[in-house]
Amino acid sequence: MTQVPAPGSVVVSDWHRCKDSKDYFSKILHKKRRKNFGMKSGVGKTALAARLAGLNIPNMHYETTGIETTVVHWPVKLTENGRVLFFRLQLWDCGENALRRFDHLLPSCKEQVDAVLFLFSFTDRTSFEDLSNQIKKWTEPPLDRVVKLVVGTKYPFENVFR
Repeated sequence: MTQVPAPGSVVVSDWHRCKDSKDYFSKILHKKRRKNFGMKSGVGKTALAARLAGLNIPNMHYETTGIETTVVHWPVKLTENGRVLFFRLQLWDCGENALRRFDHLLPSCKEQVDAVLFLFSFTDRTSFEDLSNQIKKWTEPPLDRVVKLVVGTKYPFENVFR
């Protein structure tokens, strides 16, 4: 069995802030903005994908009608040998109503998956309370070894500075 490395031991976690990373990040920029490698999307889960890809987030909200994909290229530096690698992250965004209506979408989203982002909104308590149900869908074998990340969205910043 392969031994899993300790968190943070494979890549330099703050390398993107270092001066020597700027040359690599400049390769994924066009006119000081990230190059568009994916589809434009809405808000919520879709807004996070758009933000990670450096895309504009539309003002109007709409439900994702099927599966929308966004590709993000992100350079990292390995701690062991200082080598720089580019990760190609393909984010699949699928609306809840579409998952309920079309039985084939969830199995399609689970094929060859490496990681899953679980999102909740700081402004919607029920989305946080539903996290355990969402995570259960992704913890059955063979998905039990998939990386799972929880991300909070729509944080009310105006309350932070009062």
